[in-house]
Amino acid sequence: MAFITLDTKKLKANFEFLDNLFKKNDIQWSVVSKLLCGNKDYLTELLNLGIKQVCDSRISNLKTIKKINPNIETIYIRPPAKRAVSNVVKYADISMNTGIQTIKLLSEEAKKKKKTHKIIIMIELGELREGVMGDDFMAFYESVFKLENIQVVGIGANLSCLYGVLPNHDKLIQLSLYEQLIEAKFNRQIPYVSGGSSVTIPLIFQKLLPKGINHFRVGETLFLGTDVYNNKPLKKMKFDVFSLYSEIIELIEKPIVPTGEMGTNVEGRFYDFNEQQIGKTSFRAIIDIGLLDVDEAHIEPIDKDISFVGASSDMLVIDLGENKKNYKAGDLLKFKMDYMGILRIINSKYIEKRIKR
Repeated sequence: MAFITLDTKKLKANFEFLDNLFKKNDIQWSVVSKLLCGNKDYLTELLNLGIKQVCDSRISNLKTIKKINPNIETIYIRPPAKRAVSNVVKYADISMNTGIQTIKLLSEEAKKKKKTHKIIIMIELGELREGVMGDDFMAFYESVFKLENIQVVGIGANLSCLYGVLPNHDKLIQLSLYEQLIEAKFNRQIPYVSGGSSVTIPLIFQKLLPKGINHFRVGETLFLGTDVYNNKPLKKMKFDVFSLYSEIIELIEKPIVPTGEMGTNVEGRFYDFNEQQIGKTSFRAIIDIGLLDVDEAHIEPIDKDISFVGASSDMLVIDLGENKKNYKAGDLLKFKMDYMGILRIINSKYIEKRIKR
């Protein structure tokens, strides 16, 4: 059975690197845990690192986090669906919002539960995902400040996730100025200017991060050690916190080119082969993961001599060439994954989750 491992030593090293970086720059940070897909064992290891604040986009994951440690401050990081308002107030100490009608519902629900619900209002900075338009934000804040049982604790922005709009000094200065305008006009303190994420970290090293940005939400760089801005590993961080292992379930020398009338495969893909390969053979192995678990574009064999040649729902087919390393059925192959690869593998109920201590 295929399995994924979480290396706790490497995760701790990445956490300590980031925690020290943010402390040196007077920045509070929150771990985005959605990559772990609510896995209780993995979340427990994460929370044991001494994290104070966790973000997630799934209420069920926040519920699991609260069960593990009720004292962890939780942030719901996508605009709440109206049908989810009750559980958002129940399991999220803070939520990120862009709709006044939704915030009114949160206010009503918080009043019922005799709680004060905290919110961060997201502002549009060009990525065109969630965010109140700049022309409307002053009136928006004015309306929110009138609501009962709602405490505005921040202003935030999202960049890079939808279209890949990168953060820069000018955009983050704009976010900081919005916060200053709000505080000046309404005489309200806004603790968080949440403009930081994994992609913003390189600006700290380049000393291009405006001083007003004091809150980061970080997932990918913690788990993958990635410089997201430049799409490369970040120095002094571990890139292999997670590893994927899959078993060879068949290994046979076979023709390279299939025979018969050709149509499309299960993905709707049509294959075209080089005629010069007709009659040639190679050792082909089938491993026990498939498209149901992950797209092969998001995983990479550690052995550079291995290549993917095809996929179906439950199996991936790989080419071993002449099989000079004498692989055999039953052997485990190791893979590294990008963010989407890890996300899908952990979300697959068919992949065993293990912890490496």
